[in-house]
This record gives sequence, C-alpha cells and structure tokens, in this order.
Amino acid sequence: MATAQNITVRVGVVLNMDGFGQMSFNCLSMALSDFYSTHKQYRTKLVLTDRDSKDDAVGAAAAGLDLLKNVEVQAIIGPVYSSQANFLISLGHKAHVPIITFSATSPSLSSLRSPYFIRATLKDSSQVGAIVAIIQGFGWREVVAVYENSEFGEGILPFLTDALEQVNVRVPYRSVISPSATDDQILAELYKLMAMQTRVFIVHMLNPLASRLFTKVKQLGMMSKDYAWIITDSITNDLNSMDRSVIASMLGVIGVKPYVPQTKELDDFTTQYKKKVLQSNPKALGVDIYGLWAYDSAIALAMAAERVGLANLTYQETNTSTSSTDLEAFGVSLSGPELIQALSNITFRGLAGDFRLVDGQLQAPPYEIVNMVGPGARGIGYWTKESGIVRELNITIVSKKNYATSKSNLGPTIWPGDEPSPPKGWVVPTRGKKLRVGVPVKAGFTDFVRVTWNSDNSTTVEGYCIDVFNAVMAALPYGVPYEYIPFATPDHKMAGNYNELVYQVYLGNYDAVAGDVTILLNRSQYVDFTLPYTESGVSMVVRIQDDKRKNTWLVFKPLTWQLWITTFISCIVVGFLVWLLEREKNTEFGGSRLHQLGMIFWFAFSTMVFAHRERVVSNCARFLLIIWLLAVFVLTQSYSASLTSMLTIQKVEPTVTDINALIRNKDYVGYSNTSFVFGFLKKHFDESRLRPFNSAEQMDELLTNGSANGGIAAAFHEIPYLKLFLGKYCSKYMMVGPTYKADGFGFAFPIDSPLVPDVSREILKVTEGKKMVEIETTWLKKNEKCPDPDTLIPPKSLGLSSFKGVFVMVAIAVIVAIIFRISCGIKICPRPELDLEEEIKDIDELLLWYKQNRHPQNPLLDSQNASAQKATTSQQGESSPKMNGEIELGDRNGKRKNNLIIRA
Repeated sequence: MATAQNITVRVGVVLNMDGFGQMSFNCLSMALSDFYSTHKQYRTKLVLTDRDSKDDAVGAAAAGLDLLKNVEVQAIIGPVYSSQANFLISLGHKAHVPIITFSATSPSLSSLRSPYFIRATLKDSSQVGAIVAIIQGFGWREVVAVYENSEFGEGILPFLTDALEQVNVRVPYRSVISPSATDDQILAELYKLMAMQTRVFIVHMLNPLASRLFTKVKQLGMMSKDYAWIITDSITNDLNSMDRSVIASMLGVIGVKPYVPQTKELDDFTTQYKKKVLQSNPKALGVDIYGLWAYDSAIALAMAAERVGLANLTYQETNTSTSSTDLEAFGVSLSGPELIQALSNITFRGLAGDFRLVDGQLQAPPYEIVNMVGPGARGIGYWTKESGIVRELNITIVSKKNYATSKSNLGPTIWPGDEPSPPKGWVVPTRGKKLRVGVPVKAGFTDFVRVTWNSDNSTTVEGYCIDVFNAVMAALPYGVPYEYIPFATPDHKMAGNYNELVYQVYLGNYDAVAGDVTILLNRSQYVDFTLPYTESGVSMVVRIQDDKRKNTWLVFKPLTWQLWITTFISCIVVGFLVWLLEREKNTEFGGSRLHQLGMIFWFAFSTMVFAHRERVVSNCARFLLIIWLLAVFVLTQSYSASLTSMLTIQKVEPTVTDINALIRNKDYVGYSNTSFVFGFLKKHFDESRLRPFNSAEQMDELLTNGSANGGIAAAFHEIPYLKLFLGKYCSKYMMVGPTYKADGFGFAFPIDSPLVPDVSREILKVTEGKKMVEIETTWLKKNEKCPDPDTLIPPKSLGLSSFKGVFVMVAIAVIVAIIFRISCGIKICPRPELDLEEEIKDIDELLLWYKQNRHPQNPLLDSQNASAQKATTSQQGESSPKMNGEIELGDRNGKRKNNLIIRA
C-alpha cells in the first residue's frame, strides 16, 4: 500500500487563524482524510501547509510569497477575504500556481482574468437576481443600498443597480459604512436613513459590521412597521456565528442564501465534525456553507492532482538580477498548467451541491429565500434563474417562459414590527417638514387656483385644482401631511411661468406642484405627472352674431342640393317605369301622348304627398311603388323634422369658423400669457399677430374691441378655461373650430416618486365619484341663463349620405322593374289578357253609372231617348259601341273581341 501513495503534493493554505479560519482548516483536513480513506489506490496525496494571513492583505501576500518561494507548493487554498485575494492571485499567476478561494466572493476578482484563479464559492453578483425578484414581487419602486466601505462591499453595487434599473427600481441613496466605524458614526448614518421616505434597505456587509448595525437599527426603532430589510448571503450564510441578541433584533428581515440539499453525506459529515471538533472545543464555530465549500475544494484539488499524475513537482528557476527583490525571487511551477486544466474540468456531487466550474467560477445553485423569525431563519421560498420565485423547488422542471416574481409564491412572512402584511416601501420623510406643494399665483382665472395673503403674511390657497388635490390626498390609505407654498415673488406676483414652476420640483425646492398645470412632454422630462383630472384640448372662442342670411329659401335648406336632385330624378324614373308597366293594361295611363306624358309627371310627384288616385294593376308596378312610397315616407319625415328645427332654433353664427380664416384675414388672436398656448400659436401665426391676456375680463375686452380696433378676433386657451369663460359670457361668445389635443391638468411629483401611482389611482376614484361633481358645482358653476352652446349652432342640412340605404333600395326596385319589362318585351312572359271576371266587374260599374245618370222624373224623355237610340242603331248598325244605353266591350288594343251588348 505504501507504493500507492508515494507522491506527496504540497498545498498551501492561507487563512486568518481565528474561529472562522480554524473551522475552515478543519473542513479541509477532514475532506482529505475522508477522501483518501476511500481512495487508497491513489498515487498522489495532498499535504496541507498552513499560514496565518493575520486578517490583513499584506499578511496574506507575505504568507503566499513564503509558500511559493520556500515551500514551492503546487496550489494555494485561500485567502478568506476578497481584499486579501488580489495580490495573492497575481503571485499565483506569475508562479503558475492555482489559487483556490472558497470564501472571497467579490465580483471584482473576476476582472483580473487570471487563468490560475479558481473561485470555489459563489460571487456576490449571483444573488442579485433573487434580490431583484423579491423587490419586484412586493412592488417596491425605491431601495437604499447599505454596504461596508471595502472592496467586498462595493463589488456587488454595479450589478445590483443595473439589475434594479432594468425593472424600473431606483436607488436614490447609497449608505456606505466603514468596517471600523464607531457606534456614533453608525447612528449618524441611520438617522439619515430615517429622514428619507424610502423604507426598503438592502444590507451587504460582513458579519462583524452587520451585527453592530442591526443592534443599532433595533435601538432606533427602525425594525418596526413600514420598514423592510433585505440581507445578502454574506450575512445569511454566517447566522450561526452571530450572537443570539443580534438575531433577535433582526425579526422580520428577509434574506437569501444558496440552496444546500440535505443529503446523507452532509448529515454524516456534520455528525463527524461535532464529534471531532465541537466536543473537544465547544467554543469552536459550527460548520457553515463556507466550510462545505472548503471541503469540496479540497476534494476537487485531490481529484485533479491524481488525474494529472504530477510527476514533476519542481519549480523552474527564473532569470533574476542581483538587484531583484524577494517578490521576484521565486520560480515557476512546471505542473501548474496541467493542474489548473484538470481542476477546471472536475465535476462531482459535493456536500454543498454540484461542483462544476465554468471559466474558473463555481456555477450558482438555486437560492433559498428565508425570513428571520424567532431564534433563526425560516425558509419561505426559492429562486432559480429559470423559474424565478417558487414555493417548492423542482430542479427537473426548467422553463424560462414561466418566470415568476409574484409574492404569492412565498410562504407566510413576518415583517418588522411583527407585522403580517408587507410594508409599502416608503413613508413621508420624518425630517420635521411637511410635503412642500408648490402652487401658482394667478392674476386671472382664479377659480382654478386662488392665493390670498392674510394680514399676518400667511396664505390661504383655494380653488378647483386645490379642492381636487385635497380630496385625492385625503383618499389615500395613509396620511400625508403637506403644506402649500406659493410660487411668488416678495410682492406677491408669480415668480415665473408654469415651466419654471414645474422645474422647482426637479431642483428639490418643492416636493410636488398642485394647480392648473398642463401635462406636457417637455415638462415630463423633469417630473412625473399623475393621471389628468380634467379633460384635455386647446380650442378658440369667438364672438357670435345673428344669422342675417335671408330666409326666403329656407324651405329648401333642410336638404342639400345633391339630395334634392337625386330625389327629383328618382321621381321621374319611378313615374316613367310605372307608366311603362301599366299603359298596356290600364286605361288610366292611356290616351294621347301629351296626356300620357302629363300622367308620368303627375303620378310621380303625387306620390310625394300620397295624393295619387290611379289604380295600379301590375304586380311589378305595385312592388316598385311600395319601395318608392317607403322611401318617400322616410324623406318627408326627415325633411319635416329638419325644417322644424331650423325654424325654432335661435339663429346665431360665429364671426369666425376656423383657424384658416384667421390666417387668411391676418387677424389678431389672443392667448394667455401664462399658458403653453403661445408656443402652439407661433407655429400657425406670425408672432406680431399674437396679443396676450391674463384674465377673463381682459379676454372679454379684447374680443369686444375686435381685431381692427386693438383687440382680437379669437382667443385661444385650454378647454377648462374656455368653459369657465363661456359660463360668464355665454351671450356674447361661443367655442368653435377643431380641438387640438393636450393631456389636461395633472399634479407633478419628482421622477419615480412612489406617491405618483397611489395619487393617480385615487384621482380615478375621485373623478368618478360624487365628490368631483360637488367640486365642479362649487367652482365651475354654469350660468343657468346660458343656453347649451351646441344649441346655438343651426343644424346642418341633410345630405345624400344620410339616405344612401334608402336610394339603394329604390335602385334595386327600379332594376327589377326594368328586367321585368324587358322580359315581357321579348315575349318571355305572356301578354296579359282581360279575364271574364274583370269584364263583368267593368260592366257592373257601367250599369251603376247609368242608373245614377238617367232621368227617372221624366218617363217621356226616357222613351224618346230610347226611340232615338233605336233609330240610331238601325242606321249605324253595330259600328258604334258608345251608343246611349248600349255598351260594347272590346279588347285593350282597340280591336273587337267580344260583341257583348248591354241594353238598358
């Protein structure tokens, strides 16, 4: 067996020989002991040579240099801290000796790009995804990073801030605390945090400083309701070494840590460690995840050494001058390149989970999300790169499509202050000041915002916009104290325009702006606006005048000329087709050509008033007539309604109808000198044609004077102002022209202010409720004597487009009638015959006529007439069918068909 382990491989260990260093070295020793006890056939054996780094970067460098120069080790395990690793990695790179760390987690070490650096632990940036998912899940929009002032503390910041920025979460402040800070310095920094509105803190520091920090946090009452604390794995992994009083002060804290599967091998090792170490030294630290990574590192290095064989364990001397320093006076390991290559390809199932290196970095496992409750941490969920936050871990299911950040996937959570519900993440700052709300000082249109100075120089702020803001803030589910600060000069005038007022929020002079502030793109670059609480748009107001147009032809105005012409043509076409279908079998449509032409026009136009008396016997003509009468009914009813409206409405008209007329006439137009409308008008009018006004009274004066007399022809303003103006001057002016889109009035807050979504949500509730009606009634009450502006404009004439469907039906009926007539003309359909029943009916009508027109009072005259008729008949024979008292029926074509003589 002796020949199986005849190659001794020297491995250096650089650790702080404190409690943590002793625990780590014990894990390394136990790892090699366990490994070689089960692999007795191995020809290589690692032998550890330890050096104390003395908790110092220089000490770690000196220890490493000693191992390389004097011991000529083939690999170095350590050091503990990232600040110690930088120089040691450079030494390993020069000597071609692998440097393996199981506890230096700073991401900045990866930037050294040394092929001889192996990180057998997780870099701090691996946990950023889990932290961001937690913040997303609870909907927090701002967080404060609290970290120690060291390379370790700063290493995670770029990765954390970038990840938060991608999900629109701001980091408004970074709290940096030195590891050597006094208690007073820690308290001073905590007081700064208390004065801020953000209440979500991410703490990234090592155990010694974290223990002191949370002790002070508890003392200041910051571990209470409304606070949220998230700790990184640098603290969560080290909870076993913390004092119980510190852990008790962390009730409600959320943390993340790498997931370590519970296996039989891990349980056996833990039991073995307790027997070998803790029984002999009860004060020794228990095994944490860093101890497990140290154990796996030693196993990986032993496997790599055996795989390579390491036949040549010598150092090659380098050419150094006599003046070289000790830093240059060491050789280069000949087996280093092979060893690092073999180590990079080692994979196995270790105590801490899967051991697999990619580019010299240990690949991250899932993270466990824990909640500090009672004496320790309780798991409430997991996070994986593929699935996000999950309640139960199922590594076999991998699907990025189902990535989730919902807080519902977490188990029951206790928050600071023993609260069951999560904090909203921010509060009103406790710096002794209320929310400073800037308001404009207006000279006109004060119904929206009115600022009054009292005798003691205090101010009273009221108005429509102020009442809306008060109602919205009162509706918030939490109290927000605030005060109004007028944007005014010492002489109580407005200190600038609205753009400058909004910019004060960006400068930090105001915490918000409430007033008639329009939401504009250029302003949104400096502030965040809430949802608008008024309608939007820019329009113009002009004077009104009586409609002086003559009413002589008013009877024709209800319909457009196109509709009149279409109706006239339709009448002629329908009348002609009815005559064409009826003339062969209906004597009422017969007679001379002039008579038939008159019948066409008479019948067509008599249907317009349903005054036609002629019988229609053709089914096709009847079908056409039904459709036409339906169209006539619709047209006449619509005509009557439109004419009635024109006769009864107040006849007024605007002096100007659109902006193009103003431009053509080169009229002067007005604008408010505090509004953004000036910039809009400059795009359409010459600047010399623009005249400002600052109140409704001045606006009325300018409009009354007119463009030719030093006034204006039209006034442009936002719709809320125009409606207020028309409420006072409704008898003189009206709103006309198109409405140019704008986004309405909104409240301004700093960019990414957490108040914006809550205030916007309450704006929707207020504007949809009764409160908004009450506010509008109070400040924007309409003059009851004013008619509806829409009723001042005469209705438009009805056009052809309004009756398109009606005339389509008529056209279809006409086409059917024409097809029928053509079919009969080519004898596809039989020529109609007068049947016996129709002739008998005609005979009955003639007999009735005869009886009604004969002379019953003079029998002699009747006998004389009878004699005369006989004489005439004897002379003319049967040539005349029109003899008095005698009727002969012929066919419809005038040819004799039936010689039926009826005698009286």
